[in-house]
Amino acid sequence: MVFRIDKKEYRGNTAMDIVRALESDAQEYPHRGQPVERFLRWSLESLSRQIPPRDLHLSRRVKAEELALNYLCLRDEYGAGQFRIDRDDR
Repeated sequence: MVFRIDKKEYRGNTAMDIVRALESDAQEYPHRGQPVERFLRWSLESLSRQIPPRDLHLSRRVKAEELALNYLCLRDEYGAGQFRIDRDDR
């Protein structure tokens, strides 16, 4: 999997790997290492100008890996990054 923001690429075997790398690079995020849902909420809030409010809700019933994948797809859909799943990518 590859997620690109501008010219920077994040690679990982799972969506969670990529989201954790994004978290690590988010200089202004103060809660590193906390549950991923906390980072996703924070990140989506910061993207609220690009992503409509109806798409900013995180379900508590969805597992963390699914949330991470949905987050990357949502960012891709609204032009806040480019997400690609490449089967040859190792």
